[in-house]
Amino acid sequence: MKKINLRQILIPLITTAIICFMWFGPVTRTPIENIIISLIIFLANYIEYKGKAFSELGFQSARFKAKNLLLIAPLTAFGLFAFYVFAIVPFYEMLTGLAIDYSSMRQLEGNLKLTIIWLLLVWATAAFGEEIIFRGYFMRQFIKFFGESKLSLLINILLFNSFFGYMHIQQGITGQLVAGTTGAILATIFYFRKYDLWFMVMVHGFFNTLGLLSFYLGIVE
Repeated sequence: MKKINLRQILIPLITTAIICFMWFGPVTRTPIENIIISLIIFLANYIEYKGKAFSELGFQSARFKAKNLLLIAPLTAFGLFAFYVFAIVPFYEMLTGLAIDYSSMRQLEGNLKLTIIWLLLVWATAAFGEEIIFRGYFMRQFIKFFGESKLSLLINILLFNSFFGYMHIQQGITGQLVAGTTGAILATIFYFRKYDLWFMVMVHGFFNTLGLLSFYLGIVE
């Protein structure tokens, strides 16, 4: 493990404190909150890694390839979405006896204009925002401090994706469990893809696109 200097300890602690304040403090949450947090993370990484604001998160130029982003990522998202619909959601709904609370999504059915707005917002705040925060920053920072042993990776994935699930509180307990499990799968893919954040953004974005289109088409009850 590389030696960690004081700057690489203090900056993540300060950054994490700011993020927690934005999430849980008295500041009113906004739809673009994850975008603001992502910008803070870029600034923090720029200072911590002396200009390497993007690459240390996993945005590596060598990984920015059309085949990965426009073929493999969408196929991965489709496979994950099918697993989500036919395995993850039914399992947790059976376990809890409660359906996921999708009430906030019902307004999308048949509403093309609103669906397009939501797609743009979801790509910005979830595909980019959540991947930068949870995979690119929190997961990578944990690895920086605690390494990549099997135990460390297991704790890493369980810790941050339990929190990722908690952040979907508006979907009820079943939705939180589903989101946490889906996040754990995304984190595992991130690890096996050697921390390719470009790939994860596209997988997350296409996954959410399939979800929103399902609501628009009225497929999800």
